[in-house]
Amino acid sequence: MSIQWFPGHMHKARLEIQSVLPKVDVVIEVLDARIPYSSENPMLAELRGDKPCLKVLAKSDLADDAMTEIWISHFEESVGVRAHAVTTEDVPTIRRLKHIVAKMVPHRAGMTITAMIVGIPNVGKSTIINFLANRKIAKTGNTPAVTQQQQRVNIGDSVALLDTPGVLWPNVHNVNSGYRLGLVGSIKDTAMDYADIGFFGARYLAANYPERLMQRYDLTSVPGTDLELIEAIGRRRGCLGKSNLVDIDRASRILVNDIRGGELGRLTLETPELMRREQVQTAKVIAEKEEASKEKDAKRKKRFRDKQRAQRKSREMN
Repeated sequence: MSIQWFPGHMHKARLEIQSVLPKVDVVIEVLDARIPYSSENPMLAELRGDKPCLKVLAKSDLADDAMTEIWISHFEESVGVRAHAVTTEDVPTIRRLKHIVAKMVPHRAGMTITAMIVGIPNVGKSTIINFLANRKIAKTGNTPAVTQQQQRVNIGDSVALLDTPGVLWPNVHNVNSGYRLGLVGSIKDTAMDYADIGFFGARYLAANYPERLMQRYDLTSVPGTDLELIEAIGRRRGCLGKSNLVDIDRASRILVNDIRGGELGRLTLETPELMRREQVQTAKVIAEKEEASKEKDAKRKKRFRDKQRAQRKSREMN
């Protein structure tokens, strides 16, 4: 599944982020604790440079506790990076984030600290802002791309937040990250296929959380293939069509919505080790695409030159 979703306001947001970064003291990047790697925007990492960064792992109540701790340790191996897990069920923890931000820039003591808060769509950024400010400022919703313009929010304790629209990068080169973004709801439903991401989710859960599947869907065992698993879920949930065949799309939607809603328990869909393997694979994919693009461009230029030569020869002969 190839996902390309880059609405116009996102392109505008990228330019705005780039223009105001010199005035920013700390970058707060909100990640989804279930997919810390796939929700970490490589475009934002490129723009941020060496600015101090606080990685906030949101929706941690939906993620595997042990894996969240592993991810926090992984992020804090990088210079200038702190990481903290939050959930909307624990508001005091969210409000303490501004004190962590202040400690990251001790040279700004006594002055207003400007923190830019960024994150991909539907990661919970607006909800965090509202809790930090102790009032409703940012619009929230369960669909991607609710925030569509930049705004400055004073959250007290000499900290000002620059809120930005959720920015998804132009092309998700890592196909697995694309599936995970779809699974947690960070990509609009119109830009993906439920059956595609349902099969991906079925494979991952069968390999890593089989007991959750058996418990949720009352299965005595986990079928051997993703198709068989989706069909088993469909039969248990009455997703039957003509000739008693399972409606794969309906069954896939049930699995995806159960993952998003935490109905299968606390799940983490990737690990730092998995991230490292996929980074190598993704770098290879990008290099191959760039090489293919160069070859295509070279052939186009050659055809143009050959056409010019043929035209000159024709004129000389006439």
